[in-house]
Amino acid sequence: MSELKVDKLHDDEVDIDVPLVARLLSEQFPQWAHLPVRVVPSSGTDNVTFRVGTELAARLPRTAWAQGQVEKDLTWLPRLAPQLPLAVPQPLALGSPNEQFPFTWGVYRWLEGTPFQLDQLADPSATARELAAFIHCLQQIDTTGAPVPTDDPFSRGTPLAPRDELFRAAVEQMRDEFDTGLVLAAWEASLAVGPWSGPPRWIHGDLMPGNVLMADGRLTAVIDFATARAADPAGDLLAAWYLFSGDSRQAFRDALEIDEHAWVRARGWTLSLKMIALPYYRVRNPEAVRDSPRFIAELLADFAAEQ
Repeated sequence: MSELKVDKLHDDEVDIDVPLVARLLSEQFPQWAHLPVRVVPSSGTDNVTFRVGTELAARLPRTAWAQGQVEKDLTWLPRLAPQLPLAVPQPLALGSPNEQFPFTWGVYRWLEGTPFQLDQLADPSATARELAAFIHCLQQIDTTGAPVPTDDPFSRGTPLAPRDELFRAAVEQMRDEFDTGLVLAAWEASLAVGPWSGPPRWIHGDLMPGNVLMADGRLTAVIDFATARAADPAGDLLAAWYLFSGDSRQAFRDALEIDEHAWVRARGWTLSLKMIALPYYRVRNPEAVRDSPRFIAELLADFAAEQ
């Protein structure tokens, strides 16, 4: 990704670049039009983030199915933020579509920090407990009126069964690269515990390295609440594998007092995310899935160790 150009990840993605963002700011928010704009290299798969000056960020959805996050953020983040122990995004303005860009978009306060790196932490187990405390606080917030999962197999915090066909198709595509018997055994063990039967709780839903920021070896913020909703709390246990390993993973699990069924559901969700994404992004964004084989092997080792 260059300073101006944004590489496309999806077949239905619209054109987004620095000149577009500069025009949108000039037309809709002239108070910020003089500020320099540059692409944030760690932009996600749903939105592209641009740094605007030193204190602002602009986020533009890549596709039609990714739109609507700014409106959700404006409604919910001011309510969630005071009850959480880490900084979260602060939406400042809702941008409108125009002839060049067909979706609403947003301007946010810039949050300092770099994407999570386990080997840069001062104390990985203490950090695991700190993130567990964030999740615990989020789960305690009243869910009245909260967004709920959509009827979509990709919707976080939902039962695993609707993903079964997608998962098996991905496994078939990669049958020469993995022990498919072990992969399917791990998947079927997660299906067997059944869906969450308790009350829905707030989840972030996407606690991956790009959405957990750190500085000087400590956590500073959690960003990108696009998948935040009232759902199965196991949806936030994905962080156990995406962020931690060994002692820090165990510290995370212990701090949240996770029951066995929730742990197995979360491992199934994590495995399905990695397996389904691998053939999809291999051509579109190979760097995003470069580490997936090692990651999947670690998940399978966790499963095998518990048998």
